[in-house]
Amino acid sequence: MHLSEVTHPNQLHGLSIHQLKQIARQIREKHLETVAASGGHLGPGLGVVELTLGLYQTLDLDRDKVIWDVGHQAYPHKLITGRYNQFHTLRQKDGVAGYLKRCESKFDHFGAGHASTSISAALGMALARDLQGDRFKVVAVIGDGALTGGMALEAINHAGHLPKTNLLVVLNDNEMSISPNVGAIPRYLNKMRLSPPMQFLTDNLEEQFKHLPFVGDSLSPELSRIKEGMKRLAVPKVGAVFEELGFTYMGPVDGHNLEELIATFQQAHQHHGPVLVHVATTKGKGYAIAEQDQVGYHAQSPFNLATGKAIPASKPKPPDYAKVFAHTLVKLAENNPKIVGITAAMATGTGLDKLQAKLPKQYIDVGIAEQHAVTLAAGLACEGMRPVVAIYSTFLQRAYDQIIHDVCIQKLPVFFCLDRAGIVGADGPTHQGMYDIAYLRCIPNMVLMAPKDEAELQRMIVTGINYTDGAIALRYPRGNGQGVPLMEEGWEPLPIGKAEILRQGDDLLMMGYGTMVHPAMQAAEILSEHGIEATVINARFAKPLDTELILPLARQIGRVVTLEEGCVMGGFGSGVAEAILDAGIAASVTRIGVPDILVDHAKPDESMKALGLTGPQIAERLLKQFNPQPQAVAVSD
Repeated sequence: MHLSEVTHPNQLHGLSIHQLKQIARQIREKHLETVAASGGHLGPGLGVVELTLGLYQTLDLDRDKVIWDVGHQAYPHKLITGRYNQFHTLRQKDGVAGYLKRCESKFDHFGAGHASTSISAALGMALARDLQGDRFKVVAVIGDGALTGGMALEAINHAGHLPKTNLLVVLNDNEMSISPNVGAIPRYLNKMRLSPPMQFLTDNLEEQFKHLPFVGDSLSPELSRIKEGMKRLAVPKVGAVFEELGFTYMGPVDGHNLEELIATFQQAHQHHGPVLVHVATTKGKGYAIAEQDQVGYHAQSPFNLATGKAIPASKPKPPDYAKVFAHTLVKLAENNPKIVGITAAMATGTGLDKLQAKLPKQYIDVGIAEQHAVTLAAGLACEGMRPVVAIYSTFLQRAYDQIIHDVCIQKLPVFFCLDRAGIVGADGPTHQGMYDIAYLRCIPNMVLMAPKDEAELQRMIVTGINYTDGAIALRYPRGNGQGVPLMEEGWEPLPIGKAEILRQGDDLLMMGYGTMVHPAMQAAEILSEHGIEATVINARFAKPLDTELILPLARQIGRVVTLEEGCVMGGFGSGVAEAILDAGIAASVTRIGVPDILVDHAKPDESMKALGLTGPQIAERLLKQFNPQPQAVAVSD
C-alpha cells in the first residue's frame, strides 16, 4: 500500500510492522518534501511518525477520538486522514491548514494552535461520552513542553480525581517545545529518560522468581505486588508523581519502536480510569540536520532539502522587527542592569535569545506559562526592576486576568512587547494578532503604542523602558521593516500620547496606527491625484490619544478615516470615534481595519489584499464614498 492510497486511518489496520515502516518512510518523505517547498513546522511531525502509526493501530478512528495538543506535530495525522493529495497546499491560501481545524476533517476532533489545551478538551469529551452512555476511546497527545503550561496540569489534577473516567494521555517527550524546555517538570522527565527501562527490571525479576523450585507461576498475585513495589523504587520521580495524581503510568516507551508502541497502547486501553503513556521521541527524527538543530528546525521557511539551508530571498530585505527589537533591547540592557527580558518558551521567536547570549542574568524563560510570566514581571516591578515581557500578541491573550489583576490594578511598570501583532500569515486564526488593541485599550493604567517603522520601534523601546507610571504595551508586526535608517544608540523617548502630522490637507483627516501609517500615506498620494488632499497623522499611541491634535483637525475637516491592522470592534478607530463623539464634534468617521471575521491562513500580503487594506484599495474605497459636504456624526465600518 502506498501512502497516497490512504484516505482513512483504519486502512492501516492489519498491516505488518514491515509495511508500517514503509508507510512511516513515505510520511517522512512527503513531510520533508512539502515543508522544504512551502515552509512549515518540521521537527515536531518528524518525531511522532511511529507514535501516530502505533497509536492508530489500536484505535477505531470511526469512533475513537485523538486530540493533538497545539498541532505542530499533527502533519503525519493529516497525511493518513485523507489529505495526502492536498498536502502540497500546506499553509497556503485555501489549502491545508498548518494546525488542526474541525471544519477541515472529521478526524480533527479539536482545533488548536496554542499549547496545553488537549487534556482539558479530551477530558470534556470523555465526560460527555460517559454522560451519554457511549463507549468510544479518547486520547490526548501532549508534548513535554506543553506540559509546562498550567492548564495541562489543571486538567491532569482533575482527571486524576475521576477514577471511573477512561482517558489516555500520551506524553510525547522529546525534551523540547520550540526552545529547550525549562523548569522542574522537564528536568524530571529527563531524569526518567536517562534511567534504566522499568520493563527490564520487572520482567527480569519475574523470570528469576519463575526459576525458583516449587514456584513457577504460582506466585502471580504476590509477584504483582512485588513488581509494583519495584516500580516505585525504580521510577521514583515522574511515574510516581503521575500515579500519586491518580493516573496509571506506563513507560518510558521508545517512540520509534512500532512493536513496543503498539503493545503498550493495547495494554493501556485495558486499564480503567486515566492512564498516561510516556513516549520518548527524537524531534526531527529521520532528517539528520533537524535532529542536530532541534530549535532551528522546529519550523522552517522554504529550504534546500539536501543542505538544510534556507532558500535566499531574491533581493536583500530590511531587518525584521524582532531583530531590531532584540538588538535595541540588548544595547539598553548593557547599560541598565535593572532591565530583565522575560519569554514564555519563545526565545528565538521574540529575539530574546540574543539577550540570553549576551546577558544571561537579565534573561528569564518561564516555559509555556504566559500567566506566570506576567505575574512574575509584576513581582520584579515591585522590587524596582524593569521587566520586559516579550510575548506574541495572540499568546498574551492567555494572561489577560494577570494583566488586569496583577499589573494594572496595582499600577506596576511592566513593559509588554507584543510581537506578531496584526496579520501573521500561514499560521492562521489561532495566531493572528488581531485583538490586542481592543483587549488592552479598555484597561486603566495601560498605555498603548505602535511604530510606523523600525526606527520608531527603537524609540518606543526606550519610551517603554523609561515609563514608570503604570503598564505600557508596544505592538509590532511579524516580518521586515520599511528599510529606514537605524541608529546604534542615542535613541530619544517619545512624549507619551503625542502623535505626529506627516502630511497636510484640508479635505480628509487620515489617522494611521502602526503598520497602517504607510498604506495611509500611499492612499493619500493617490487621492491627491484625484483632487482630494488629506492630512495624514501617525497616531503612535492608541491610548492615550493625542486629542489636542486630533479633535481640532476633526472639527475643522469634518471627515475622519482611521486605519489599523487589527479588529475594528473596540480597536484604535473605536477610540478615535469615541473621542470625537464625546467632544460633540459633527464629523463622519470611517474605520478601516479587520472586520468581525477570522482571518484564515495565507501569505500576509494575500490577507491584506483580501481585507482591502492595501494603499490603492483604501484610496479606491475612499474615492467611492467621498462626499464634499460634512455630515452629522456617523460611525461606519
